[in-house]
Amino acid sequence: MTDALQRTPLYDLHLKLGAKMVPFAGYEMPLQYPAGLMAEHLHTRAKTGLFDVSHMGQIRIAAKSGDVRDAALALETLVPVDIVGLKAGRQRYGMLTNDQGGILDDLMIANMGRDLLVIVNAACKEQDADRIEAALQGSCIVTRQFDRGLLALQGPGAQAALAPLCPAAAEMRFMDMIETDIAGVPVTLSRSGYTGEDGYEIGLPASGTEKVARAILAQSDVLPIGLGARDSLRLEGGLCLYGNDIDTTTTPIEASLGWAIQKVRREGGTREGGYPGADVVLRQAREGVGRKRVGLMAEGRAPVRAGAKLYADADGKTEVGVVTSGAFGPSVKAPVAMGYVAADHAATGTPLFAELRGKFVPVHIRAMPFVAPGFKR
Repeated sequence: MTDALQRTPLYDLHLKLGAKMVPFAGYEMPLQYPAGLMAEHLHTRAKTGLFDVSHMGQIRIAAKSGDVRDAALALETLVPVDIVGLKAGRQRYGMLTNDQGGILDDLMIANMGRDLLVIVNAACKEQDADRIEAALQGSCIVTRQFDRGLLALQGPGAQAALAPLCPAAAEMRFMDMIETDIAGVPVTLSRSGYTGEDGYEIGLPASGTEKVARAILAQSDVLPIGLGARDSLRLEGGLCLYGNDIDTTTTPIEASLGWAIQKVRREGGTREGGYPGADVVLRQAREGVGRKRVGLMAEGRAPVRAGAKLYADADGKTEVGVVTSGAFGPSVKAPVAMGYVAADHAATGTPLFAELRGKFVPVHIRAMPFVAPGFKR
């Protein structure tokens, strides 16, 4: 550890709970707790886990006109998704793109009624805010709220754990967003998640973060969960990790994220294009791409890790792709991975071979997610 690493509002609580702390995105973060990665993963799938994600960035965007629609129109110049059509109290997944159609970051965008709330990745938050401010400064006020806490409560028991502390949580459905309070602390509360399970994300003042975390951990069947299980859970959920599975060299179409571009922003839509790299993204959506992000499942129990090359043959003569994320999936009891492969080898069921310590391990293209989602629709 170095003095340069930042700490979230829950740093002291992590130590009290016995967390193993590691550097991550410039922060000291809990990798796992005494229960261990496997137990934390399976507990989240079966019951409920509480994650500290306070390292992520929270940004508010308000139109100078006072009309949230103007803020939505302004932000649409940077992202390929429909924000104007996003109703108050709802949120949507999106991406910031560059002029080549590459993904600068993926994010969540919520219409809070008066303004927009954008949640961005920790490693990208400063550059994201800089980009948004530079592009929108003429029409919007952009406020960084990087000092706020952010918690994620995930698992099939999430509603039962949160409802006693926040009755309004029980009425929410997937992708809803409200402003309420928990244990007397004012919060923004969304119902979504990256594990594939039902869950909530809680944004709140740093001063109240530990109070709320302790109140949630006091509920039946809630355990603290670290970065290790967070990664294996999101991988089973078929969700991208920025910097691994998506980055500036991958476009939304290559990354199999075309579903996040709504009809009005597609070719022929009422607000077609209008964002950086739109010409590339729209052309790829129309004509196809040379490579695609796919799910992979390996034979045996040894995980195929990021960076492993993928081949069409067992002797490694025809390279067709690369693994970008891989781990043993505790819930599916098998190694799971995702990566990019040539489009003509991307069909579900296609047999491939991954290079693993000098050997070529059989893998197959599998549909994602690997675990059926449990969101409350």
